[in-house]
Amino acid sequence: MTTSTEPRSLYHWIAAGLGSGWLPKAPGTWGSLASLIPAWFILQLIGVTGLLLASFIILCLGCWVCAVVLPTLPNKDPGWIVIDEWAGQWLCIGLVVPFLDTSLITFLIAFVAFRLFDIFKPWPVSLAEKLGPAWWSIMADDVAAGLMGAGAVYIVFMQLLI
Repeated sequence: MTTSTEPRSLYHWIAAGLGSGWLPKAPGTWGSLASLIPAWFILQLIGVTGLLLASFIILCLGCWVCAVVLPTLPNKDPGWIVIDEWAGQWLCIGLVVPFLDTSLITFLIAFVAFRLFDIFKPWPVSLAEKLGPAWWSIMADDVAAGLMGAGAVYIVFMQLLI
């Protein structure tokens, strides 16, 4: 079990979104916010396809890291694990940017949409967090929240344009 007085491994740092999950109060929100900076750089360097690929890579890395870290913890979904927020947030941004743009407003809209679906967990997000082993379900609900957040943004903006 990792406590604040024990040294943390590289696996823990990755699972904690490079430490963003250890910030006080609302670790998921901090993790999502921290993910915005690298998402912007990825978009600038390699575009939307690169961000979507990076989201998939983070999903795979997150599953692996969670499979390593979770057996050492008493809680099978500790709040400080926010690598899942990174994967879901990047997915949401990567799906929203093509029909909007890469502005700060777009990032804010994608952030809010993702967080709302991640926090309130409507179906099928709530279903995804119950599927499979803990290392998968931790990641899956955020992927579902990212997909649903992007879908909601798309529907709202398409209605505004009609």
